[in-house]
Amino acid sequence: MTATVTYAPTLEDQPSPPSLRISLAPSGSAPALLDGAWWPRSRDLWAELPALTAVLDPLWGRITRVAVNPAHWPTVPDRVPVDGHVVKVGSFPAQQDPHQMLLLSYHVGRWDLLVIPPQTSPVSAAWLMAAASDPLRTSTAGRLMHEAARLHTDTETDRDVAAVRESEGGHEADAPASCPRIPAVALPAQHPARGA
Repeated sequence: MTATVTYAPTLEDQPSPPSLRISLAPSGSAPALLDGAWWPRSRDLWAELPALTAVLDPLWGRITRVAVNPAHWPTVPDRVPVDGHVVKVGSFPAQQDPHQMLLLSYHVGRWDLLVIPPQTSPVSAAWLMAAASDPLRTSTAGRLMHEAARLHTDTETDRDVAAVRESEGGHEADAPASCPRIPAVALPAQHPARGA
């Protein structure tokens, strides 16, 4: 006689999902062009959207619609099931910034997030998240991406110049390479509806 023992995995056995990489403008701040930034781990809306709405629903009210530019999303589903409801997804190639996501909450408000490409370096992503959640900035998502690319290029150029000076016996070899200052980013407890 053979006995078969089945093993029921517990919560401890399952890998914990990676934390959501998001930064939001402080609650009560003046309306800006962007309400924050989101750094998804992939370009799969079907897989990424549920985690985003799980965090935003308690803060902003149930997210019911999302609009994206399909330039950076290989597949844009019409609907994505999230935590007991469905989020409708729209695709607007001509009207929407390719680096921006529009989120709507039924009867509550509208929010705009910068979507940081998944392959972005942690330093650039941190700068973008801080910049997009700064209520005093008036840059669009596309403009912030351009600024981040320029800062990255400037930093690389500074490192190249320092390496040349060091190889030529320059005195600046001990100086650290310039790096853009990255302010700390914290998720606010709540975010008021814009335009509500």
